[in-house]
Amino acid sequence: MTVHDMHGLTLTGASATSLAAYEQALAELQCYRADPVASIDRAIADDPGFAMGHAMRAWLHLLGTEPAGYAIAEASHREAMTHAATRREKGHAAAIAALLGGGWHEAGRILEDIALEHPHDGLALIAGHQIDFFRGDARMLRDRIARAMPHWDAGRPGYHSVLGMYAFGLEETGHFPQAERIGRQGVEIEPRDGWSQHAVAHVLEMQNRSVEGIAWMTQSEAWAQDSFFAVHNWWHLALYHLELGQFDAVFDLLDQRILGSGLVTVIDLIDASAMLWRLALRGVDAAERWQGVADRWQQSGQPGLYAFNDVHMIMALIGAGRTQAAKEVLAALAEAAHGGGDNARFSAEIGLPVGQALWDFGRGDYASCARRLRAIRGMSRRFGGSDAQRDVLDLTLIEAALRAGDGALARGLAAERDAMRHESPLTQLFLRRAQALAS
Repeated sequence: MTVHDMHGLTLTGASATSLAAYEQALAELQCYRADPVASIDRAIADDPGFAMGHAMRAWLHLLGTEPAGYAIAEASHREAMTHAATRREKGHAAAIAALLGGGWHEAGRILEDIALEHPHDGLALIAGHQIDFFRGDARMLRDRIARAMPHWDAGRPGYHSVLGMYAFGLEETGHFPQAERIGRQGVEIEPRDGWSQHAVAHVLEMQNRSVEGIAWMTQSEAWAQDSFFAVHNWWHLALYHLELGQFDAVFDLLDQRILGSGLVTVIDLIDASAMLWRLALRGVDAAERWQGVADRWQQSGQPGLYAFNDVHMIMALIGAGRTQAAKEVLAALAEAAHGGGDNARFSAEIGLPVGQALWDFGRGDYASCARRLRAIRGMSRRFGGSDAQRDVLDLTLIEAALRAGDGALARGLAAERDAMRHESPLTQLFLRRAQALAS
């Protein structure tokens, strides 16, 4: 008997029991909550020949960029290849193979074609959306989802997820009012949807609406309940407090919600490293907090796999005073820059220059740090992340210019930030400090 999912898509090798577990896993993934890995493992245990079950398992272990996930994804890919029968299933297997081989762009393109043919394939949409994020393709973050939007409505399960992805793509391409409206709609439909919540958080961050951002993140914490994305959303809340100079609130969130999470995933480590680095740029002592973050990176990180991660690992190692370990990550970045796959370009164009700039900053060569960051800041999107995450590069550049005593550059950078964030207390501080260099 041929089994179809709730959207009418064929699922080779599935039964009614494994279908239920598969759809539960997808619903959990679309909210970034609970344990979709456990759910999909149940589906596969029920039906070992379930092609899309194996494909989802592979995606779940790839999209976190966790080094330990690659071996699991490879095994799942072999099973997906063995059992895939439809064009869509074979497409997923091909996209997984591309990503396992370092082909971020190829994987994204294959998933693009799957979603064009099957716009109700929620897994293809969410996997493609994440790949667009990792490769810094803001336009595809938006347009991949825009193409599917006409095929979705509020009566279709998973609609909130499509709204959240579209909202984030709109935000990353500067369409803030539309992004906020659509993201809020996603949360209204499903309050536990961490990605829709996150899309609105990004809008409020980019528009410097910090007080509103705090209200948005605290008026309801349904997004934080049983969520594997909660640390990142707590990080957004901490960003608002940091902008306002509310350091006690930042440390409460850092200690209780971010570091206090146990730093289970790579994204948790990225958030912890970025927040500690921003505090250091503000001259705020984070005490021994760096050491635990550096420990976790050295326990679970694998330099050279993905440049964006490597840069944040370098932040933590420099912050912890582990210069030799930071040098080793820089060496891995340099090796990756001459390797294969798309990460070679991510590393060569952005990752390695940024890593070297951070190294310069750590040893007090602020002029060299500023020089390196100026050379790449206009194309930093190419190694992934969001505008809010990459803002740490601009903040580092401004601080480097100030510490180097380069008044002209510091004034120019502060003025450009003031044009976009005039009401920002941090921007006003930069302006005062830059002006003081001229006096």
